Formats: sequence, C-alpha cells, structure tokens
Amino acid sequence: MTDDTSSGVPASRRARPHGLRAEGRVVATHRIGSLLVAAVIAVFGVLGFVGGIPFFSTSGQQQVVGLSSNGLLSVISLVTAAVLVFAAIRGGLFASTVMIVIGFLFLVSALVNLAVLNTDLNFLAFRLPNVFFSIGAGLVLLLLGSYGRITGALPEDNPYRPMRKIPEVPVAGAENEAERRAARQLAAAERAVAEGFASPEQRAGVARAHSFRSQHDRLLAWLRRSSTT
Repeated sequence: MTDDTSSGVPASRRARPHGLRAEGRVVATHRIGSLLVAAVIAVFGVLGFVGGIPFFSTSGQQQVVGLSSNGLLSVISLVTAAVLVFAAIRGGLFASTVMIVIGFLFLVSALVNLAVLNTDLNFLAFRLPNVFFSIGAGLVLLLLGSYGRITGALPEDNPYRPMRKIPEVPVAGAENEAERRAARQLAAAERAVAEGFASPEQRAGVARAHSFRSQHDRLLAWLRRSSTT
C-alpha cells in the first residue's frame, strides 16, 4: 500500500474532504455561528443605510428594528459582519479567535456606551436596548468561539485536542524500516484526526488502533490495517 503520510504530511491535507461534516463538529460550529451573527449584524447595518440615518447623530431617535442607530454605527456593523464572514471562510483557530475577540469588544462597547448614554459623547447613538443587544451578541460570540476550545473532554475531531507526544519509534519491537514507517503513518493519521481533516480511511485505522491499550498493540493493529488496505 502507498501512503503519503510516510513523508509526515497526510494525504488528506493535500486533498481535504469538502463539507462541514468532513471537518468536524467544532470547526463547523465556529463557521456557522460566525455566519449567523454576521448576518444579523449586516441586516442591522444595511437597514441603517437604507433608512438615511444621519452619520453623526447622537440623539438615538432614529431606530432600526427596535435599536437606535446612526451612519457611523451602520458602517461599524457592516465592517464587523465582513470580518466575521471572512473568519467563517478561514475557519479553524482563526475563526474561533476572531469570534472571541469581537465578542469581548461587544461587551466592552456595551459598558462604554452605557456610561455615555444621553451625553454628547454618545457617538454611536446608543440607547438601553442597544446595550442589551451588545451584551447578548458578545456573549453569543464568546460562547460559540470558545466551543470545543475550552473544555476538559475534547472529541477526536476537535482541532484543539492536545496531541500525544509519539516518538518516531514508538515501541521497542519496531526493528525494521517498514515498522518505523508505519509508526510515523499512525502518528500522522492521529494528528489528522485531531485537527479535523482526516480521511475516512485514516479515521477507521486510528479507531482500530485505539481499541488496544498498549502502544505495541496499536502499532500491530495499524500494520494489519495497512496490509489489508
């Protein structure tokens, strides 16, 4: 059997499966969550422009879907939505980090604008409903961005799952180059599974190897799998 993982680079990295299920539940949640929040914020921003709201109004009298707004807030909303869409396209650690950062900024914005309500410093024309919306959106982004990243029991398809340190020669019984190569293949397949881009064959092989407790038996299971595929 020929397996490109012997070079240390899984074949699945070169031909990554398409679709949200192929990349794992955690990454899919980040992508979908980022897109949904971006859609809500973008609608708010677009409606603000369509309504012809003054750019620097601080009165908070002009409203969009129950929230006060002005032109500046509409621009910021559209820029934020664009960043979230880009993060969803990139996916992975980037999407998670962007969601956490923007969620934190939403919470900071809520506190800052709460302090300047009904003053000339209310540059974004916030009212109390805007503060509540910012808090809610910030918490949603923080929760979605942190999903699967801050937990004690991470699934196999989680890209943040700590990888085991597997030496190049994992067992004393690997006395020839074929067995050493199989050990490297198994390590690469485990890494691909943890990062969410493993092929179905890699997932099946890793699952079979992990059904054994000792590293020696896992290597033998991987060798048997290799000889039959």
